[in-house]
Amino acid sequence: MPIDPGLRRLALGTQLAAFAGKSAPEWALRLLTEGLAGHTLFGTNIAEPVQLTRLTDELRSARPDVLIAIDEEGGDVTRLAHRTGSPYPGNAALGAVDDPDLTRTVYAAIGADLAGAGVNLDLAPTVDVNTADDNPIIGTRSFGADPLLVARHAAAAVTGLQAAGVAACAKHFPGHGATTTDSHLELPTVDVPLSVLRERDLPPFAAAVAAGSLGIMTAHIRVPALTGAGPATFSRAALTDLLRVDYGFRGAVITDALEMKGAAVAAGGIGRAAVLALAAGADLLCIGARVDAALVEAVTAEIIAGVRDGRLTPDRLEEAVERNAAMAAWTRRPVPPAAHDPALGYAAARRAIRVEGTLADLTEPLVVQLESGHSIAEGRVPWGLRPHLNGTEQVTVVAADTSPESLAERAGPRPIVLVGRHTHRAEATRALIERLAAGHAVAVVEMGWPSAWRPAAARAFVTTYGASHANGRAAAEALGLTRDI
Repeated sequence: MPIDPGLRRLALGTQLAAFAGKSAPEWALRLLTEGLAGHTLFGTNIAEPVQLTRLTDELRSARPDVLIAIDEEGGDVTRLAHRTGSPYPGNAALGAVDDPDLTRTVYAAIGADLAGAGVNLDLAPTVDVNTADDNPIIGTRSFGADPLLVARHAAAAVTGLQAAGVAACAKHFPGHGATTTDSHLELPTVDVPLSVLRERDLPPFAAAVAAGSLGIMTAHIRVPALTGAGPATFSRAALTDLLRVDYGFRGAVITDALEMKGAAVAAGGIGRAAVLALAAGADLLCIGARVDAALVEAVTAEIIAGVRDGRLTPDRLEEAVERNAAMAAWTRRPVPPAAHDPALGYAAARRAIRVEGTLADLTEPLVVQLESGHSIAEGRVPWGLRPHLNGTEQVTVVAADTSPESLAERAGPRPIVLVGRHTHRAEATRALIERLAAGHAVAVVEMGWPSAWRPAAARAFVTTYGASHANGRAAAEALGLTRDI
């Protein structure tokens, strides 16, 4: 059956694609002229500011109202600064400070950076309430574990971003903070009644809606009491009945990446996931990071097939495209460029530092960075104290492969500063720290999501609430180890 050009354009108008490389390939530009809503940029697309501006200009030359999206959360999830680490602390640090004016100012600065680079949709802020200490995917991306605290900072973040002319997208609805598995890898389940969601997880989304967030991102999580056997991304009860009817959201519902296993496996493929999400009430489909022309065409064909076989109505498709177009039109309003202090993020990170114990008698230490993995959302971004040290020796070790005796021998009479992320999670890491602290002067710098665990004999425990470049400098300053800059 011949493809209706109008239907094809509508199907393309629901999709955010992506591409590899520092310039846009021919197909990525061509599909924009044919109606593709836009592209998401990742760290692999970004080398430096001039190149990024050239790339966004190139995309906009194909169609002026293109949506150019990015995951720029500050803190541990950064694309603009993926080579060095973000100059801003992330949400956990901002929540620890608990100054909504500071949060609004930091997000306004992030928005100004994005607008200056030609990006008009930030897939942020993360407004999940992180109630699981061992959450593998949210953690320091969250403002905290208190719903009301997260709600006030969610509103501030949305307001700051959108004041810069960049559309905000609060995520991950109806709340990813209570999960202990990663939806990139499987479909997590949050098995609680809707009343618990309303009290614990949903207040930040209500606050984001009230603040005028132009986007809300879905979570690939299953909440049986709300979504049944499938994820929220495919649930009309979640996206239409709850988000739109109960909470009054009128903006664009944006999916998390459909290539994630929490969506693609549950649906039986990315194309089918796209149809299920649209039918449930989603408007803009993030296809993922590994996208080419063939995948976009396959998703487009499945959406068209969905209309023809009744899985998806033409009205629903038109409604989705209209919402996406309205968001794109909003971003084209003239907004005066806003200047901000380049030191803003570093000052904010200093305010978040928490020191338990004493840092006295810890001069000229051996700094030991404990290797840790990274989440898919974070990617491989540099972290730690090394860029900020004043000549202090640092070594990097794997806790499971290192003995406290070997570190003590290397340090000699010097104290030891152990720098890690989520140090409480691994038994080998806890054991190394506790055994070393029992016989040596030790301070611990925790740059991940903090827990209640503290090594009993440590002289000091420093919490940064994140591992950005700004957090690392703040920790080094607190320890008196920074070089002149």
